[in-house]
Amino acid sequence: MLSRREIGWSNASRRRVSHRNRRDSPQDSTKSPVACVRAEAYFPRVTQQKSTARVSIPSAANPRAGSSSRADTSRRSTLRQIGTHISRHGLDLQGIRNVSAAYWNLGAPALYEEAIRRQEGVVAEGGPLVVKTGQHTGRSASDKFTVKDETTADNVWWGKSNAAIAPEKAAALREKVRAYLQNKEVFVQDLYGGADAANRVKVRVVTEYAWHSLFIRNLLVRPATEDLADFQPEFTIIDCPNLLADPAADGTRSETFIVVDFAAKTIVIGGTSYAGEMKKSVFTILNYLLPVKGVMPMHCSINVGKDGDSAIFFGLSGTGKTTLSADPERPLIGDDEHGWSDDGVFNIEGGCYAKMIRLSETAEPEIFSTTKRFGTVLENVVIDPETRKLDLDDATLAENSRGAYPLDFIANALTTGVAGHPKNIIMLTADAFGVLPPISRLSPEEAMYHFLSGYTAKVAGTEKGLGKEPQATFSTCFGAPFMPRHPTVYGNILKDKIAKHGVSCWLVNTGWTGGVFGVGQRMPIKVTRALLRAALDGSLNQVQFRKDPNFGFDVPVAVPGVPTEILDPRQTWADKAAYDAKAKHLVQLFIDNFAQFEAHVDDAIKSAAPKAA
Repeated sequence: MLSRREIGWSNASRRRVSHRNRRDSPQDSTKSPVACVRAEAYFPRVTQQKSTARVSIPSAANPRAGSSSRADTSRRSTLRQIGTHISRHGLDLQGIRNVSAAYWNLGAPALYEEAIRRQEGVVAEGGPLVVKTGQHTGRSASDKFTVKDETTADNVWWGKSNAAIAPEKAAALREKVRAYLQNKEVFVQDLYGGADAANRVKVRVVTEYAWHSLFIRNLLVRPATEDLADFQPEFTIIDCPNLLADPAADGTRSETFIVVDFAAKTIVIGGTSYAGEMKKSVFTILNYLLPVKGVMPMHCSINVGKDGDSAIFFGLSGTGKTTLSADPERPLIGDDEHGWSDDGVFNIEGGCYAKMIRLSETAEPEIFSTTKRFGTVLENVVIDPETRKLDLDDATLAENSRGAYPLDFIANALTTGVAGHPKNIIMLTADAFGVLPPISRLSPEEAMYHFLSGYTAKVAGTEKGLGKEPQATFSTCFGAPFMPRHPTVYGNILKDKIAKHGVSCWLVNTGWTGGVFGVGQRMPIKVTRALLRAALDGSLNQVQFRKDPNFGFDVPVAVPGVPTEILDPRQTWADKAAYDAKAKHLVQLFIDNFAQFEAHVDDAIKSAAPKAA
């Protein structure tokens, strides 16, 4: 939240600017095309009739509208419900009562006005709303809990990614949240998680901040206007950034909490302003619900070819998932969360949440263009306080600066959010050990093995506390923090769908070649794109393959337009013995990590494990 705090630092001026010194005056407000818009334009249901024919609308921006005592009484009774699209299934369903005002399903212009009036953010050049999230600039994975009850006890994969909390502690926290919201203004958005009508969930999101309401409106799927009046949520997210938990009393790890209660169909969030917690909470809900229906939820991006052939891109942060799935010849279905049903693939979201740090207009023009759009929410992006120009290269506020925008802000996007069954699955990894080939073909069993492994590597400069040596990272299903069920539940569904639909699977290394990080060089993106084109158009299946001596998967011997020597990683190393040693090391890391799944997979999957030469 930007209220009474610095906007940020500019490389040009490097001056700290405080809203204490730069609070908009009434004169300043008239110069802003956003701040000067009056609340009356958006809230026609909350009206008072004066002695003339004009309508006077009471709001926080105009609290004295209507001068008679009768008008004041009417205002008090109607101010609680503000907006033109209010569900008849009110907040009482969620046990939320006695709020001073509830703003229902407001659009971007109205939410801009409310955010600016509350000093939650500022408008940058071109129109995006720029906000700060405070101390939390990313997810608080250690502060997320799932209620352990008779329903979830045997259906959740309890452990580091799914910490348990007792039902009575969760219920007490919900009551604390409801009590906290009394006499406060709240923002309500009724939305869908899922573009496929047969596999979506109705979600009501109640937020303390106006900008959080705009964020989630950008990210999820909006119902048709005519459906809002009778919208009845199946799950509710209540988001209170300024409410802190008492760990001793509430059973939390810290003052921050994200508590998922599948029985109560409620998620409560507090102690963090990072809006991504809401988005991932919806993903967590669907990751729990969809497998029961035989639908595969996926942390991935998807694009689609001219013949309707979709391609799935799995990959952890830093592997190039967003960049490589952005292809001018293949419309984007979505960039992060999807499902795969018997009818095809579908986007869980209606927007994108892209990294902004060091975003290049040349390399990613479509994403860059969203930073100049009214309606985009930019988190922790540095802005010049005078010119309101952005500095996307400045990581002063956060390395994880983000932009949230509707999918239709991307020109080459398929806004229906649905497509046919995939023809190819791409599993991306940034192998900083320089061991893996730039592309390998996987059998269905090998695909499940590598899906359950979820391997990439971190290097110095991408995360604090890392030394000079690469650090292997295994995040099962390429999204362990969001998967409530055991990974093999998802892995088995994926394996069956791959076999049923004859999907070609590929492991693509966007990491290092010619040596480890610090010795070799990053895999040229031109090479990666050429290999992907060959995989997606089917020509790669026609070339000659060899067996990798360490991992056992198929590796192409030669691909038109790609230097032959780069296809064999051992040949790119000057010191072949050093390569062999590093390959043996990586193989052992895979084996050690997969030990946790050994008892849950069949012999065919076990046989797909790597074996050092």
